[in-house]
Amino acid sequence: MRVYLVIMDETDEATVALRFAARRAARTGGAVHLLALVPRQQFVAFGGIQATIEEEARVRAEALVTSAAGEVMGDSPTPPTIAVRQGEGIAVIRDYLAEHPEISVLVLGAAANGGPGPLVSHFVGMAGQLPCPVYVIPGNLGEDDLARLG
Repeated sequence: MRVYLVIMDETDEATVALRFAARRAARTGGAVHLLALVPRQQFVAFGGIQATIEEEARVRAEALVTSAAGEVMGDSPTPPTIAVRQGEGIAVIRDYLAEHPEISVLVLGAAANGGPGPLVSHFVGMAGQLPCPVYVIPGNLGEDDLARLG
């Protein structure tokens, strides 16, 4: 079974990557893992404030990935695996891939305009050293394109 790992954030390109992965998983009898990243917050001198800021960021990421999981449920009979991790994005993704050898493909969304983001740049640059292929999904794909490619 193919397992597609999608990195979720609040960008349009992440949503397009998710729709692509959900369609591919449905078509191939696969599954989707959704990983939301929570960046470490800047240090605040007062510990209580620091904890509140970090908790709010985590709650926001959990809401995002839960909403995304609802979208996947319409395309795939297999419920997605949901994870929310805190830390530097590249390191978190590498650790997640190491912890989950069942992942077949890392699916990243590319912005419709401008240069590639830091995740796309990093993981495409080291694609031959990863335990799985990297799919970069253009952020400007429409529903018809996704249906055709998915």
